[in-house]
Amino acid sequence: MRPMDLNTIPSGSQAASGRWDALDVARGVAIAAMVVYHFSWDLSFLQLIDTNILQIPAWRWFARGIAGSFLMLAGFGLVLAHAKGFRRGPFLKRLLKVGGAALAVTLVTLLAFPQSYIFFGILHCIAVSSVMALPFLGLPPALTLGAAAFCLAAPSLLTSPALDAPWLDWLGLGAADPVTNDYVPIFPWFGLVLIGVAAGRILLARRETGALALWRAKDPLSKGLAWAGRKSLPIYLIHQLILLGALYGVLQITGPSPMAEARPFMIQCEATCLQNAQPQTCRALCSCTVDTLRKSGLWQKVLNNTVSAEDQTLISRAAQQCLRQRPPE
Repeated sequence: MRPMDLNTIPSGSQAASGRWDALDVARGVAIAAMVVYHFSWDLSFLQLIDTNILQIPAWRWFARGIAGSFLMLAGFGLVLAHAKGFRRGPFLKRLLKVGGAALAVTLVTLLAFPQSYIFFGILHCIAVSSVMALPFLGLPPALTLGAAAFCLAAPSLLTSPALDAPWLDWLGLGAADPVTNDYVPIFPWFGLVLIGVAAGRILLARRETGALALWRAKDPLSKGLAWAGRKSLPIYLIHQLILLGALYGVLQITGPSPMAEARPFMIQCEATCLQNAQPQTCRALCSCTVDTLRKSGLWQKVLNNTVSAEDQTLISRAAQQCLRQRPPE
């Protein structure tokens, strides 16, 4: 096999008009990671597992990393799409597609989760950021990176209660985060789109990038990821419907995890107990109380929030009994 002659490789800008399998694979990896996260979130939401992943920092950073990768790839893809000049028709077509999908997400989640519907999630951010990033396609990468740094720092510099109005929540500069299942505001996330734009401009200026543009997915794994990357929008829109539907069917068969089901009661019980005892004592006491209530038949009333005054007395007695049974420390 002869070594590749760099002189025969087109520059990055010359190859930009073609579809990059490498970029599709990168999107595919991000999509796969997103499905893994949402599958775990669904297990937690439906109480099929004991763990509440929203309370685990590693899972929160995993979700942010996925969102950040989509936004950087969106910025990079914007550079590729318009490397030879702004193409209004394809841009508007893509904007309508992403914007329409974002609107659909808002309407569906408004019906399913009216108290925490998605009003500015990842798709909303990509749609708005795509418009905001257009002026940066012709600016020097150093200037774009400076603007990206400002966006990333903006929440630390500009956050104010004066920006807590609901119609300004999309900026991300309010003192309190809104209640929503997916929140990707302009600041700081637009900064990642600009990093993708700057990276695209820098890479397209290098001849070596042409080899990356010509790379083709050939093995089953890379082909599968490339396919997922090309179908990223429909996969994003339908994967949760499939996951939630399947896992809800499992829930009907197995029922919720006993520990996950007891979590709200345990939180309230431990908060009351901690006023007079140590955390380890309170955890054991409340766990014992839950077991006692399950055996007595009161647990279903606790779950259904139909506890009467008489039931409350019985619950208190159960807790006192558990306290008496615990050996002295």
